[in-house]
Amino acid sequence: MKSFIIYNHKEQESPEFDLEVKSSRLHEIILYNDDVNTFDHVIRTLIEVCEHTPEQAEQCSLIVHYKGKCSVKSGTYDELEPKCIRLHAAGLSAEIV
Repeated sequence: MKSFIIYNHKEQESPEFDLEVKSSRLHEIILYNDDVNTFDHVIRTLIEVCEHTPEQAEQCSLIVHYKGKCSVKSGTYDELEPKCIRLHAAGLSAEIV
């Protein structure tokens, strides 16, 4: 003889946090090397735009120089977009991924 279990199931709405998790997915600003900007300019810009400490900005500039690129800031797309625009305005090559 087979037995069946009956569950009282009510239709539930999707939790609101599911939508929030999707919309707040983290992105990164990737800074690329170029032959135009000086280390000092890159460091100053990272301090101003990305709120880096001087040490952090110097490390990122060295990584960009030797590796060709470096992630310089992470956050939501909406947080990063104005920062990436400011990096472009300063003559740096960067993108949000």
